[in-house]
Amino acid sequence: MASLRDQLGGLVYSTEQGKTCPDCRESVNNCQCESVSEQQRLATLDGIVRIRRETSGRKGKGVTTISGIPLTDAELKTLAKTLKKRCGTGGAVKDGVIEIQGDHRETLQQALTSLGYQVKLAGG
Repeated sequence: MASLRDQLGGLVYSTEQGKTCPDCRESVNNCQCESVSEQQRLATLDGIVRIRRETSGRKGKGVTTISGIPLTDAELKTLAKTLKKRCGTGGAVKDGVIEIQGDHRETLQQALTSLGYQVKLAGG
């Protein structure tokens, strides 16, 4: 834990740079936090796309999650859009995981296999 002197020794307020990133203390225009975290996420992937059905934390509503896709955030959003159209439901992209409303594991497995991904059905 940092001492009180270290905690109080930082910059309190400055109008020189405008808004700053809370993590790296750089200006928002020069912040590299998002690209670094995205590169770390892509580096930890093993090349296998996992499709799982989850209900925990969603008040009993089933959601199909797709994780392990080696794409950037922008590419994930476009892929999620096509998959949502294919299933005819809604969904979202959160932290590199695509969430599709409902149980569409087989449909998504066929769609991702046709796109050239190695797919595994995970969970029950």
